[in-house]
Amino acid sequence: MPITANDPTRKTWLETAPNTDFPIQNIPFGVFLTRDDIITIGTRIGDYAIDLGGLHQLGYFKGIELTDDIFLQDTLNDFISDGRKTWRLVRNRIAEIFDKENPKLRDNKEHRKHILFTLDEVEMQLPVQVGDYTDFYSSKEHATNVGTMFRGKENALMPNWLHIPVGYHGRSSSIIPSGINARRPWGQTMPDGATEPVFGPSKLVDFELEMAFITTDANALGEPIPVNEAEEYIFGLVLFNDWSARDIQKWEYVPLGPFLAKNFASSISPWIVTLDALQPFKVEGPKPEMEQLPYLQYKGKKSYDINLEVYIAPEKGTETKVSSSNFKYMYWNMSQQLAHHTINGCNVNSGDMMGSGTISGPTPDSYGSMLELTWRGEKPIKLSDGTERKFINDNDTVILKGYCKKDNVRIGFGECRTKLLPAIKQ
Repeated sequence: MPITANDPTRKTWLETAPNTDFPIQNIPFGVFLTRDDIITIGTRIGDYAIDLGGLHQLGYFKGIELTDDIFLQDTLNDFISDGRKTWRLVRNRIAEIFDKENPKLRDNKEHRKHILFTLDEVEMQLPVQVGDYTDFYSSKEHATNVGTMFRGKENALMPNWLHIPVGYHGRSSSIIPSGINARRPWGQTMPDGATEPVFGPSKLVDFELEMAFITTDANALGEPIPVNEAEEYIFGLVLFNDWSARDIQKWEYVPLGPFLAKNFASSISPWIVTLDALQPFKVEGPKPEMEQLPYLQYKGKKSYDINLEVYIAPEKGTETKVSSSNFKYMYWNMSQQLAHHTINGCNVNSGDMMGSGTISGPTPDSYGSMLELTWRGEKPIKLSDGTERKFINDNDTVILKGYCKKDNVRIGFGECRTKLLPAIKQ
């Protein structure tokens, strides 16, 4: 089935800015609370949030097999469960409805009044109920940088790193949407030179520039997903800030890996950009440095050219860009990650979230964490207001942005914006 929604020549009758992240070729999916305090599933074009529940009730999806309440829910899980054919049919239909030459909704003021909302009239929610969350560690540059800091350049990568997409199971309950504040966590740390751990607020809170993909119901328990079929089960992607408390993590990660240092908060952008919308931006990924096992060997392009940026804004201050990276730098791509995740028969469900791991590029300005950007605090970053940062300060806001651009079409993710509040007093 063709993806007609991606037509780069299509125009919309809605007013949109030339550089919007959400042209008619994007058509992402999200969940929002309307001005009437009704939660609905929607999409976005330009600076308009569009009520898909209302569109469905008014008959605009006639001919597509959808349940009456598919968009009248507080998560996208059931819609995602319907599979790729349904996602594509719905996106194509939305593109038709809002096409500049289609008068059906364009010229119906009464319908538009119930369907269209400005962004200040809605409150974005978490788009899916995340049943399970997995975080990978798939950027070779990031893994090399961190390994060099703690083990030296000769032992930077662990022996398994070039053979498997390393990952761990995270905590889904603390995944929050953009705009919700995070709080500095408490935990045990082992200060340099100390012989006993101390308890207190983390002193080294960090962001991690990541992306995360959302899956549909993919496989039965015991059945792996082949690497070349993996994209059939990926609904879309979000920006992902997987907050990290570096001092807590350093003390706790041996022998079983991250725990309290990672599960206090993970932030996502609220609009899920579909994998269909990203098809024009597929690119070759990094070449394997050694032969990979057959179940990880894939055909075609599986990486995506997504520009990523990180900004830090002090309280009442202006934003300063601190990193510019790209999703295409990932050594292990999403298809490999999902194939590896399920090779043992692990079943994957609708709404499950897979974090890419910190995305770092080859140059210092493309590193995806403060740990790397400041090299453990040895090289502080200067912000536009003249202050310096080694890690994230209380009341700083971290903003992630991402977009693709090709043939005069820009497909973006909006923002993932989170303020770090001081630790709770104990």
